[in-house]
Amino acid sequence: MGEKTVSTIDDIATLAGVSKSTVSRALNDSPLIGEETRTRIQAIAREHNFQIHVAARRLSLQKSRTIVFVTHNYHKDFCFADLFGLEMVGAISHALADNNYDMLMAHVDPYVTTWASQYLDSGRADGFILMTQTRKTFHIQRLVEIGAPFIVWGVPLPNESYCSVTGDNYRGGLLAGRRLLSLGRKKIAFLGGPQGELEVERRYQGFEAAMLEAGRTVDPALVVNAHYSSEGAAEMTGLLLEQAPDLDGIFSCSDVMAVGAMDVLRASGRSIPGDVAVVGYDDLSIAAICNPPLTTISQHLPLAGRMLAENLIQYLQQGLVTNVCVPVHLIVRQSG
Repeated sequence: MGEKTVSTIDDIATLAGVSKSTVSRALNDSPLIGEETRTRIQAIAREHNFQIHVAARRLSLQKSRTIVFVTHNYHKDFCFADLFGLEMVGAISHALADNNYDMLMAHVDPYVTTWASQYLDSGRADGFILMTQTRKTFHIQRLVEIGAPFIVWGVPLPNESYCSVTGDNYRGGLLAGRRLLSLGRKKIAFLGGPQGELEVERRYQGFEAAMLEAGRTVDPALVVNAHYSSEGAAEMTGLLLEQAPDLDGIFSCSDVMAVGAMDVLRASGRSIPGDVAVVGYDDLSIAAICNPPLTTISQHLPLAGRMLAENLIQYLQQGLVTNVCVPVHLIVRQSG
């Protein structure tokens, strides 16, 4: 096997089971590639007497100065549920432009991971900003495996080394719980995002801590989960009202979900905040103009978007892995 000579980076990539860009970086001793992967690729190259063509290597390492914003498949037509991603895109694109980078947007299938190699191998992109809502861990693991440069919006996975930016989810849940308790609410529901997401779990933990501070416990019957959509929240709010007609407080894990919940509360004849106080999460632009204006937890999305862009660029240039937690604070309006 050692006598056979391979002639291209493609050949090495096939043998190593990685992308061409990963091979290029490994053969150039790039700090962006993990030591184990770099050593393995270099060993394969030596074993096959592979000689690096300097001009070709320079071409393969040429920077596109383009970042791909990776998200789930949006609805065919713009809808309310897309607001969070669109507001984050605005913040990221401004920061990239300030640093002379362009941005592409990729809507990916949650069950397919080939998109990363396609962008890197074609030289269309230098790295990725990952903000998928479904099977995020699946995509992260693949990006780590192929040595792709990327940053994630969300709580980083334990025992993995990659860049991330997230809001202080625990404190956000704590502030929301304290706010509802300060209003004298006795029967408070937790309207969470998708079950199993680390961000949702941290927000619940903060909410639970606020309840425990007040000598209270969370009623399991008042804990529900849905997708980050007004429709999902509306369905779960209807269920909550059936189970607890005397419900008087809701902490919603997103502003979009809070608006869906308030629609159902009004339709049921309940006043907000008179009968039921509502606290949302994110402080999207819609929060200040919905009916009533929404009390919410601000994640400082303009700052978060800028940090996603600039920290990825820093990683591309210096190989520095950063995990940043953006502070949150309570915005008091009329809903709670």
